[in-house]
Amino acid sequence: MSDEKNGVQAAVRARLIAECAQTEWDIVVIGGGITGAGILLEAARRGSKVLLVEQRDFAWGTSSRSSKLVHGGLRYLKEGQLGLTRDSVRERQNLLREARGLVEPQSFAFANYKGRKPGRWLFQLGLAVYDRLAGTRGRHYYPAGDFLMLAPHIDTTDLQGGMCYVDAKTDDARLVLRVLQEARGLGAVAINYLAAQKLQRQGEQPDVAVTEVLLRDAVTGQSVTARAKVVINATGAWADRLRQQQGEKTRLRPLRGSHLVFPAWRLPVAQAVSMMHPVDGRPVFVFPWEGATLVGTTDVDHGHDVGQEATITPAEIAYLMAALRSQFPQLQLTSNDVIATYAGVRPVIDTGKADPSKEGRDHAVWMENGLLTVTGGKLTTFRLIALDALQHIAPLFSQWDVPALTPSLWRPSAPLNYSRGLQTQQAQRLLGHYGDRAQEVLDAAHAGELRPIGGTETLWVELRWAARTEAVVHLQDLLLRRTRLGLLQCGGGIALLPRIRVICQAELGWTDAQWEVEQAAYLTLWRRHYGPPSVLGDATASASPPCGPSMLPLAVAQTSSNALEPLHV
Repeated sequence: MSDEKNGVQAAVRARLIAECAQTEWDIVVIGGGITGAGILLEAARRGSKVLLVEQRDFAWGTSSRSSKLVHGGLRYLKEGQLGLTRDSVRERQNLLREARGLVEPQSFAFANYKGRKPGRWLFQLGLAVYDRLAGTRGRHYYPAGDFLMLAPHIDTTDLQGGMCYVDAKTDDARLVLRVLQEARGLGAVAINYLAAQKLQRQGEQPDVAVTEVLLRDAVTGQSVTARAKVVINATGAWADRLRQQQGEKTRLRPLRGSHLVFPAWRLPVAQAVSMMHPVDGRPVFVFPWEGATLVGTTDVDHGHDVGQEATITPAEIAYLMAALRSQFPQLQLTSNDVIATYAGVRPVIDTGKADPSKEGRDHAVWMENGLLTVTGGKLTTFRLIALDALQHIAPLFSQWDVPALTPSLWRPSAPLNYSRGLQTQQAQRLLGHYGDRAQEVLDAAHAGELRPIGGTETLWVELRWAARTEAVVHLQDLLLRRTRLGLLQCGGGIALLPRIRVICQAELGWTDAQWEVEQAAYLTLWRRHYGPPSVLGDATASASPPCGPSMLPLAVAQTSSNALEPLHV
C-alpha cells in the first residue's frame, strides 16, 4: 500500500514539474506565502496560465509565523498611516464575512491605568476612528469591576477600567493553503520545494519578451526551465536575492517578530489582552489561539541569514516575559511555562529609521529589468496587494479587468452533511479551512478521527487529509503548517507521534526507514527553532517542558492502542 501511494504522489509531482517546462505560461509567481498565493488566485480568476513555485514549503516563511491577526493595526493609525489602516480594517471586514471558520472575530481588552499612556480618551478616540473606517462599532468602555470580569488575573494596581474592541484572527498557514486551493480549482499550478535559481530575459520589447526561469526540484534534484511573459517575485523578506541577480541594490530591512506559546490552563484569557510594554511602550498581545495562548510580538532587526530558520533570542524571551509579569503578576509566569516558540522575518522597506518599529508596513511594487517584485505589506491586505501587482502588468493582458475585487473570495461550497457527531462549530471550521472539499475531508475520516486532538481544535482526520492530498514532503510540513500541532502540543507533539504514524505513514507512502528519518529531523528542527527556552537551540535536549496535569496525560491517552512503541516523554 505504501509503495502504491508513494508512486501516485511521485507521479503527480513529476507530472506537474513536467508541465512547468511544457507550458507557455503567462505568469510565473516565485514565492508560496500569502502574497504569492493571492497573486496566483487573482491571476487565475482572470483566465491566465499561471504557475507558482516555492523553494521550501508553502507558507514556510513569514506566512506561517505571523501574529495570526487579521487587523487594521491601531499602531499604524497612531503613526499616521491612515490609508493602510483604512484598507486593513475594510479587508478585515471582508474576510470576516467571506472566510467564516478560518477568519474569526477576536475581542480585545485594553486596561486603563491611572497615569499610563495612551489614556482612556486618546485610546477611545483612536478606536472611534478605527470603527469609522471599518463602518462598524465594536468599542466599549467598562469600569474597573466589570473590566476584571472580562480580563481576570491582570494587575489591579491603579486600574480605572478598560476598553474592549474587536479585530480578527486566523491560522495564517491554513489561509495560504485555502487560497492556493481556490487558485488550483481555477486551473493554476502551485508546486512546493521547487526553487527558482536563475532568470534569463529573452527579448527587449515588454510586450513580446519572455523570461526563462531555471527551476530545481529539491526532492529529486531535477532541473527544468519554465517560460513566461512575466515573472513576479513574491518572496517577501527574501525578495532582494532575486533582485540582486538582476543587478539591483538591496531595499529591504528584514525585521524579526517572535512569539511565545503557553498552554491555555497556565495563561487563561477569555479574550485577547492588549498591553503597552512597560519598557518601550510597544504593543504586546496575549490571545487565545487554536486551544493555546499566544504572546507576541517583538520587532527587531534580523541580522542573520534569511535563508535559515529564524529563532527567538534570549533577549526577546526576556522582553515578552517582562510584559507578562507586568500585566499578569498574579499568575507568576516563568519561561518554564512556555511550551513552544516561533519567530518570523517581516519584509519591511528600509527607510533608514533608527527604531525598526517606526518603519512603515506598506507594500511596494517595483518593475526592474523585466522582474516585478512585490514585497512588504500585511497579511490582512493580501488581496489588495495582489491587485496592485496585477495592475502593473495589466498592459500585457488586454482581456483583464483588474481594479475591482471579485464579489467573493471563494467559490461556493455546498452545506456539509455531518450526521456523524460533528458539532456545528466544527463543521463551520471545516468549511472555512477546506471550502468545497470539506465534505471529502469529512468522508475520509476513519473511526474516531472526527474527534479533536487533545487541547486543540484540530481533528484527527485533518492529519489524514493533509498527508493524502496537501503536498506534504516532510514531517515538519505536516506538523508545523498543514496542522499546527508542533506549536500547540508539549514537546512538539512527541507523545502523539505513534498515532500520527498510524494515520499518516501509509497515506504519505513512506517506508519505516523514511518515517524514522523524518521524525528525527522534525524533532531536531523543533528543539532548535520552535522549542521552549529550556530546550531551544539544543538538538539533544529533552523535548518535553512541564506540561501540567491537564495536557500531557490527555495527549498520551489519545495515542492509539495499536500504535507503534511510543517514544518516551
